[in-house]
Amino acid sequence: MMSQRFKNAVVDTALVGTVVLLLLFFYAPIMTLVAFSFTSSRVLTFPIDGFSLEWYGELVRKPDFFPAVINSAMVAAISTVFASVLGTAGAIAWIRYRFRFQNLFRVVTFAPLLFPQLLLGVVMLLWFSVLGNWLGFSTGLVTVVIGHIVYITPFALVIVAVQVYGFDETLEDAARDAGASGWEVFREVTFPLLWPGILSAATFAFLLSWGNFYVSYSLAGTARTLPIFVYSGIAVGSSPIYPALATLNFIPALLLVGFAEFMRRRALKRQSAAQLTS
Repeated sequence: MMSQRFKNAVVDTALVGTVVLLLLFFYAPIMTLVAFSFTSSRVLTFPIDGFSLEWYGELVRKPDFFPAVINSAMVAAISTVFASVLGTAGAIAWIRYRFRFQNLFRVVTFAPLLFPQLLLGVVMLLWFSVLGNWLGFSTGLVTVVIGHIVYITPFALVIVAVQVYGFDETLEDAARDAGASGWEVFREVTFPLLWPGILSAATFAFLLSWGNFYVSYSLAGTARTLPIFVYSGIAVGSSPIYPALATLNFIPALLLVGFAEFMRRRALKRQSAAQLTS
């Protein structure tokens, strides 16, 4: 019979090996993409022929690159604000209140999570086509923003709901006993304690909106966001320009996630310090 030490060694080796394989599966394509962005050849081959920054310069010189970046930034920023506000309000209603048709409310708020992005985009395109014929408008960035809000708000709601679930309501009761008004309780107690979850939800919502293709492609009309810009270029053939774009897109996302994590930990430290002093 195998000894217990040998069994533990086998289990540990299997777990470590699985983690290593998962990391390779996730990060090897990213590292390959970054390497391709620095190739001096127009053809994507590995190993790369030589080191060059030529494709970054060619990407910046494309006339439709910066308009696509601006459109994506605007759509993501506006969608994030609305999704964070609606998600926070919905999470509080989910966890802390009981009302009629609450189960229906939960089904409606969760429905976009159950739809594949492509199907959601097509359904909303049909809906906006009917409304556009009736009210006299066409699809564009406004419809993209609405589609993104519908798609990403449930994600923000779930993230904030986790924070609301662990919220200590006695802190609000103590503030009310001290004479604070409802707005003061929310501003000084509720919002600071929910802020880590709200920030995490906003970060996730921004990244979902920034990189969304299916909903954007369905609802953008003649407008272009960054994912549509990439798709339009790849559809006519591969080029090192798009690995360069992916690399530039990856760095800000990484910095944003790092900043959100820093702010979340800072808020948690403040929350812990406030609870100790109280």
